[in-house]
Amino acid sequence: MNAEGDDSSAYGVESAYAWRRLACALLIATIGGVGMWSVVVALPAIQTDFGVDRAAASVPYTFVMLGFGVGGIVMGRLADRFGIMVPLLLGTLALGFGYIAVGLSANLWQVAIAHGFLIGIGCSTTFGPMMADMSHWFLRRRGIAVAIAGTGNYAAGTFWPPVVQHFIAADGWRATHIGIGIFCLVTMLPLGLALRRRLAHAHTAAAGVAAAHRQATMPFSPRTLQVLLCIAGVGCCTAMSMPQVHIVAYCGDLGYGVARGAEMLSLMLGFGIVSRIASGFIADRIGGVRTLLLGSLLQGVALFLYLLFDGLFSLYVISALFGLFQGGIVAMYAIIIREYFPPKEAGARVGLVIMATVVGMAGGGWLSGAIFDVTGSYQAAFLNGLAWNFVNVSIMAWLLIRSRRGPALARA
Repeated sequence: MNAEGDDSSAYGVESAYAWRRLACALLIATIGGVGMWSVVVALPAIQTDFGVDRAAASVPYTFVMLGFGVGGIVMGRLADRFGIMVPLLLGTLALGFGYIAVGLSANLWQVAIAHGFLIGIGCSTTFGPMMADMSHWFLRRRGIAVAIAGTGNYAAGTFWPPVVQHFIAADGWRATHIGIGIFCLVTMLPLGLALRRRLAHAHTAAAGVAAAHRQATMPFSPRTLQVLLCIAGVGCCTAMSMPQVHIVAYCGDLGYGVARGAEMLSLMLGFGIVSRIASGFIADRIGGVRTLLLGSLLQGVALFLYLLFDGLFSLYVISALFGLFQGGIVAMYAIIIREYFPPKEAGARVGLVIMATVVGMAGGGWLSGAIFDVTGSYQAAFLNGLAWNFVNVSIMAWLLIRSRRGPALARA
């Protein structure tokens, strides 16, 4: 079958093939998403084996986040040019051999480099570029399709940590990493080949014309929009990082124990899956900007509730609400980009925004800790999260208002 696709409805937009492709993408993202979570689970074992302090043992996590951010841009550009299969196969090889390299590492720096240059970059292909690819295959149901593709990251966060922990306890962290690498190679390579088909040129050309018309009626340039989306990504994820990164420590400080905090984090991620899928349904009806604005407003409400209540039951409820409110935010950036930019630019532009969200998560997690060190309390850190969340809300509200004025001004 021609890799470039054809005009047959059997392999077109919204076709049965498109839904099968989405199911395959979700499975790949769930498997490949291990790169974001295994490093957290393996941290104590790696720290003990190399005899380093906690800060040094955390370096592989920093490297994998950097690789994930940069890889999203690089792999997105490759996907724009060659289709998703090429970067996905490259990413799978990087992911698989990265895990094998970690298992064979002689020191901590080799572990960190393998996480950054191989695992992080390989894992990135299964998130931003995958959402961008799915956005090409759906029109009326683009929101739910992109949201489902983005859910693989949360599904991986639910599935992989207990699996990784089990094998580390049974076989050690080195054998576990080598096993993960082999499993990724064996499963993801054939799944990646299943995504070799590309849409017929007529579909992408028509979508490009529609995006060009949309840009012509907007009262801001594509560069301005891209910069604003990146700033919004930093803002929303700086706010998002406060509960996600510090909820375990927060519960420990309150005397509830870190186990309770871990349960709240799991609850948060579980409701995040529900949120991400629900946001896709909503986006198909009201658009990406409105859906992101709604999610960001509700995320702010949840952050404010953390300031008001610190009882054990209250924290469980608020953590569930936080996951339910924020889970769909990041996926909406892919929807917005597909609404305003040509399809041939989707992968790289989504990658840029994902990089911004990674900066927000990494920087926000550190900033909240620094504020706690200065003030001795997480109250100021929650206020800091609210301030960054307001930046995101302001940008989305401005985009919504200007988008409404644009067509009217063009007609005038």
